[in-house]
Amino acid sequence: MKLPSLNALRVFEAAARHQSLVKAAEELCVTQSAVSRQMTQLEGMLGLQLFERRNRGIFLTPQGEQLQAGCQEMFDILKQTLKALTAADNRTPLVVSCEPTIMMKWLIPRLADFQSQHPEIELHLSASGGPIDFRHSQADIAIRRDDFSWNPSDHAAIIGPELTGPVMLTEQWEQRASDTEPVTRLHSQTRPSAWQVWQQRSAQLIPARDEVWFEHFYIMLEAVYAGSGCGMGSIYMVGSDIKNRQLTAPFGFTPDGSSYCLLSPNAIESDERVVALLSWLRRAFQETAEGVMASLPARPSLAT
Repeated sequence: MKLPSLNALRVFEAAARHQSLVKAAEELCVTQSAVSRQMTQLEGMLGLQLFERRNRGIFLTPQGEQLQAGCQEMFDILKQTLKALTAADNRTPLVVSCEPTIMMKWLIPRLADFQSQHPEIELHLSASGGPIDFRHSQADIAIRRDDFSWNPSDHAAIIGPELTGPVMLTEQWEQRASDTEPVTRLHSQTRPSAWQVWQQRSAQLIPARDEVWFEHFYIMLEAVYAGSGCGMGSIYMVGSDIKNRQLTAPFGFTPDGSSYCLLSPNAIESDERVVALLSWLRRAFQETAEGVMASLPARPSLAT
């Protein structure tokens, strides 16, 4: 049997659903006579009467009702197939450039949570910090701290504020004779003013026995874990070890005036994947900060 054209079935389905040639014509953006002509041709091809025409209205015959059910099922299957094809085509990975320390210490341990909420989004992470030129980068978006100026044409959205505070091995801190006992202060070249900013904003001062410098913030944190001294930590990067008491943050955490941002060469709302990631990042940042702050013991006070 020769099948009717898809267009004829589409016109029939609209007319049957509305039970009106006028409304079907309006939906399909054609004339009423074009709809009527298609229905007449379809009935002639099938040798069936699909509509009863009376009182300027149309009513489905039993054969018309049967064909309508088949058309609805067919179009539903077609819509789902096209939707699946489109979704598969849109599963291109979202390449995220992220500062190495926040990526390793915070983002990667939480990726499973993001994937469970958004299994349709595939993320590819790239470790990189500082300025980014999206024209010469394979990254779609970037996560950065706003301690530099980016391209004015880039779009930026704040994820959350940076919160910093001195951190040290819990065992080491508890072995000190007093809270005023000097410590070895650890610094990094990538955040050279971290201690100074913290002291100004918290009105606290930890006396220094020695000052030791490291090239990168991540290496400085590793030195803290190795027991080399007291370093300025980010609440997001040391939060889990504060909660499990491997590290202690005796003076808590204070906003340092900077924020983590999501950067994109395009409007953030133009990509649903980026919107979903930004929403998750903001929520996860807030949950991390609130969870760590709630776990902190009463703080000592060392006025400057």
